[in-house]
Amino acid sequence: MISSVTPAAGSPGGGTPVTLTGSNFTQITVVRFGQMFAPSFTVVSATQITAVAPPGSGTVHITVTGSGGTSNGVAYSYVSVPAPVLTGISPASGPASGGTTVTLTGSGVAGATAVRFGSTPASSFTVVSATQITAVAPPGSGTVQVTVTTPGGTSNGVAYSYVSAPVPVLASVSPGQGPVGGGNAVTLTGSGLTGVTAVTFGATSALSFTVVSATQITALAPPGAAGPVQITATGPGGTSSGVTYFYVGVPTLTGASPTTGPVSGGTTVTLTGTSLLGTTAVRFGPTSASSFTVVSATQITAVAPPGSGTVQITVVTPGGTSNGIPYTYVATPVLTRLSPTEGPVDAGTTVTLFGSGLTTTNSVLFGTTPASFTVVSDIWVTALAPAGPAGPVNVTVTTPGGTSNNVVYTRVAAPGI
Repeated sequence: MISSVTPAAGSPGGGTPVTLTGSNFTQITVVRFGQMFAPSFTVVSATQITAVAPPGSGTVHITVTGSGGTSNGVAYSYVSVPAPVLTGISPASGPASGGTTVTLTGSGVAGATAVRFGSTPASSFTVVSATQITAVAPPGSGTVQVTVTTPGGTSNGVAYSYVSAPVPVLASVSPGQGPVGGGNAVTLTGSGLTGVTAVTFGATSALSFTVVSATQITALAPPGAAGPVQITATGPGGTSSGVTYFYVGVPTLTGASPTTGPVSGGTTVTLTGTSLLGTTAVRFGPTSASSFTVVSATQITAVAPPGSGTVQITVVTPGGTSNGIPYTYVATPVLTRLSPTEGPVDAGTTVTLFGSGLTTTNSVLFGTTPASFTVVSDIWVTALAPAGPAGPVNVTVTTPGGTSNNVVYTRVAAPGI
C-alpha cells in the first residue's frame, strides 16, 4: 500500500527523485509511473522506497508490485517547470573538511530536492525562498560546481573552491576585559588569520573587525553579560580555539572612610563598593589619587592628593566610571590666643581657645597630654587643662585638616609657706 509520494510532481523529461511511503514494501520488484517503469528504485525499508521518475506527461498513478500483488496508485503529475537558475554563492570557498554554510541565490529553487557540490550531496540544505537556499558544504577538494535539482531539472553550476587553509589560531587578546555595554576595541594576536570571515564573543558576533595581518585582528566588542566569554575567529580553514575575555560591570562606590582630610593631601582613604577589580584610576574630583591599591573586588585604598573644598571620589575600570562619593578637604586649624593664659598645676581649669578652622577638632593637647574639650564654633573651643608640672606648655588642636600652631599656657605652682 502506498500512502504518499514526495514530490508529487516533476519534469516531463523525467529524472526527478521521489520518495514513496506506505507499508509492506519489503518484497517490491517493480515501480511504475502509469505504464512506464521507474528507471531505478531502492527499497529503503518496509515503509519507504526512493525511485527516479521516467519521462512522461499529464497525471499518472504510481504503483508498486511485489510478491503480494500490485498496490494502490498515488497521483504524480508531469509539469513543465522551468529548470532552476543559480546566479551566486557566498562564501565561494571553504575548508576541505566541509561544514561551511553557503547561501545560494538564483530563481526557481523553491522545490529543490537536492543540492550537490560536484557529485556529492550537501550535508544538509534549507530552501529559504524561491530565490535562496542555504546549504552545508560536504568535505571535498579543488573547485567544484554547486548545482540545485528541482522538479524542473538541474540548474547551472556555480563554482565553489575547497581551500587547504590552516585553522586560525588565537593566542591572546588585549585588553582582556571591557564594559558590558561593549563598543571597546580589542586586538587579537595569533596565526593563520588572513582569511578570517567572522569573530565572535561567546555566541555574539563582533560589532566589526579588521584583519590587520596574518597575525593580528582588531575588533569591536559587542554588548555582553558580566563574566567571561571565549573569543573565536573563523576562516576558510575552520574556527579557532577561544581566548578568554571578561565583561566587567560598571563599578559602584558605596562608602569612603575617612570622608575628610587636609588640603595638603596624604590621607589614606578606604573605598568600598562593587566591581572594583581592574581599577585603572581613582580620582578626587579631576585629580588622580597619589597612589591606590585594589584590595579586592569590593575594596580599594587610595591616598588623597592635595585639594580644596568638597570633591567627588570616583574609580575607573574597564567597565566604566563609578558614581561619586563626597570627600571634603579641611584647612589646617589656626590658634590665635587662649584665655586664661595660666592656671594651677592641678587639673580642671577651663581654658578657651580662639582661632579658625576649629569645627572638626578631634584632639586638644597640652604638651603631649590630651585634654577633654568642647567645640563651641569654628572659632572657639573650650578645654579642661590637665594637671602637669609648673611652667609653660604648648597647646595645639588637631582636625582632619592637620595640627595647628601652638599657643602657650603656663602652669603656676601654688605658693608654699
